[in-house]
Amino acid sequence: MKLRQFLLLTLAVAGGYLQAAERPNIILILVDDMGWGDLSWNQAPAVRRKTPSIMTPQLKRLADEGVQLTRHYTSAPVCAPARASLFGGVHQGHAEVVRNNSFDAALENSHTLASVLKQAGYATALIGKWGIGGGAEGGGTPTTSGAWPTTRGFDYFFGYNNHIAGHRHYPKEDPSVDPDTHVNAVWDGNEVITDKLDNCYSTDLFTARAKKWIVDTHKAAPGKPFFLALTLIAPHARLAVPSVPYPEKGGLKGGVQWIGEPGHMINTAEGDWDTFINPEYREAWTDYAKHRYVEPADRKKKPVIPENKLMSARRHATMVTRIDDAVGDIMQLIRDLKLEQKTFLVFLSDNGPHDEEGSVRGTADHPAPVQDPSFFRSYGPLDGIKRDALEGGLRVPALVWAPGLVKRGSVVTRPGQFHDWMATFADLAGVPAPMRCDGVSLMPSLRGEGRKQQKGIVYSEYSYGGKVPRFPDFAKNKIDRPRGEQQVIFFADPGSKKGTPRWLKAIRTGMKTGEEDFEIYDVLTDTHEEKNIASRYASLQPQLKKSVLWNRRAYDYARDPGAGRRNNACNGSRFYDSLLVPANTPTGKTESGLVMRTVKTDCPWVPAFDTLREAAHAESKVVADPNEVELPAGSVTEFKGYIDVPQEHKNWHFYLTLSEAPGTKAYIKMHNFQLIDADMNYKPGATADVSSAANTVERLDDKTGKKGIPLEKGLHEVTITVVQGASAPGKMKLEWHIPGKEVPKRETIPAASFRHAVTAVGH
Repeated sequence: MKLRQFLLLTLAVAGGYLQAAERPNIILILVDDMGWGDLSWNQAPAVRRKTPSIMTPQLKRLADEGVQLTRHYTSAPVCAPARASLFGGVHQGHAEVVRNNSFDAALENSHTLASVLKQAGYATALIGKWGIGGGAEGGGTPTTSGAWPTTRGFDYFFGYNNHIAGHRHYPKEDPSVDPDTHVNAVWDGNEVITDKLDNCYSTDLFTARAKKWIVDTHKAAPGKPFFLALTLIAPHARLAVPSVPYPEKGGLKGGVQWIGEPGHMINTAEGDWDTFINPEYREAWTDYAKHRYVEPADRKKKPVIPENKLMSARRHATMVTRIDDAVGDIMQLIRDLKLEQKTFLVFLSDNGPHDEEGSVRGTADHPAPVQDPSFFRSYGPLDGIKRDALEGGLRVPALVWAPGLVKRGSVVTRPGQFHDWMATFADLAGVPAPMRCDGVSLMPSLRGEGRKQQKGIVYSEYSYGGKVPRFPDFAKNKIDRPRGEQQVIFFADPGSKKGTPRWLKAIRTGMKTGEEDFEIYDVLTDTHEEKNIASRYASLQPQLKKSVLWNRRAYDYARDPGAGRRNNACNGSRFYDSLLVPANTPTGKTESGLVMRTVKTDCPWVPAFDTLREAAHAESKVVADPNEVELPAGSVTEFKGYIDVPQEHKNWHFYLTLSEAPGTKAYIKMHNFQLIDADMNYKPGATADVSSAANTVERLDDKTGKKGIPLEKGLHEVTITVVQGASAPGKMKLEWHIPGKEVPKRETIPAASFRHAVTAVGH
């Protein structure tokens, strides 16, 4: 039986999973470089009175009818790694390829939002910017890109594959068109259609195509749920504006419409390109600019207002309002199709606001002024912008509209991050989340049941040169701060009231060793990160330093020609990768063996065990040696406990071999990081090791071969989950090689090395 047929049968009859009619449609709208403060209501009241606002009535309606997540974080303060983590369901400590500024490196060949939902029976489409396809930075085709969208779970792709193309809001008219490298290419499936897109503004083009896809998909299969990722490129890069006003009303009959005729593909492909400024903004803000940009000592003289500041402000505001129009258009379409009770819509930005013009240079008729994020205070009451790990770079607009599924008009202040959406979407689709996913479902918080919300992780690491800009609203201790290696992790204040944790932000910037202490801020109240309260938590510094090493994985890439000019070797490693991962110090008694739970169920991936419906009824027992356990056919088995590592070394290697039964697979976490991935690309019967996933190549060491895991001597927490295929008995063989021997030799991990906490089985 084919996997798709097998899974659809599983969804219908096994484990109580949802029927197709019960699973909501999911729409993810991702915009580019829109700041948290570009939603005017995110500004403090006093600031709102003094600062001009951008009109976003549709987004305000979305927030009023849905949920606003006021502390939601991107995985990295720049687009490519942020998108890789969002679509891959992992934070940057586990992103195997797209890290730092490795634009157009190939998203690893593993689970994605689209592949999980596709296997759950959804129709899937990506319309807009991809940027993590693995083609050359200025191009890439379905045959030269290592991670074309349709190889990562999408049934249909329309838009820009490479990130440079995503700087061009008019694909045909903008300069640097190159038919050989496809630098401006808009792809419709596997066909370049750029030369047909006369006067097509990107926001309108992608929204119109998205509307047509929704209508066609729903009409073709009304009972089949769909997943649409609409990834708009505004207000990123060159501040390009539309050619005509946004058509009225929206939905089936109004708003932007797909015409499909070469030269007139959409109904707004009219007028002079890049000329329309929203009428509300054409003469606005001159007096404000006098006070914003002219020093007080000069105000007695005739003020000189930098015209490019007003130009860029009017263009930026027009772009943001155009996004607002597009969102309202999509919402109206959902209402017109009577799908509002069956649709879950998420609106996100990929990172904080930018102050860069991008790759398109302006001309006299079509200028490219650089956005000044301080004009509208696009960062809101936060410090930092794109490329900063401060709040202004990482905290992003996050709204959910899902009538009947979420608590209307609510606000979620609990921190969450991009990787949580994979777990959330899996929850909505009625399937378990992949174990590889770092996230937790946000549905309890979105339903207003915050006390039931599972604890997640907010973690980011990112490296970039330069300093925090000198904007007048920023705290003095942030202006000109060097960026460098930046690292962030959130933790619950140990003194919080039970059930209502106070989440604090720990941050390090300009790191040199990885041993530096963290600054600590309560960013819920101290939005500017002015009051470093680390002295109150001095005793937690050792635990925070352990925690970041328990939640990330060291990768060290060789050059991979398949990833294009910008490849996997681009800033993939960090100087603190070699720090030894600390051992656990259990507070209670430990005994021999691991705790095992088994359920009879089918799953097309290795699941996070507790997200299985059957997990609530699984009994726990202790097994002395997981290598000796016979695994029943059609089962999922979890082993938890510790491995006692006998010596300290920087290159521990582990190996896992499973039975040859079709469908058998496994995933192992040590602490909270990936130890062995024998899931999506695993061939039953083969041996998997600690090396990274398919389409990555790690550096080789003359003595030890591929890079291993740096571990302290002692107990290291481990979780092993095995999916046994349709035949049995199945067995696993878990091995290691002990470093330091002249001839490295794999040895089965002895039973004496497995331990568990006695409280884990209720002793």
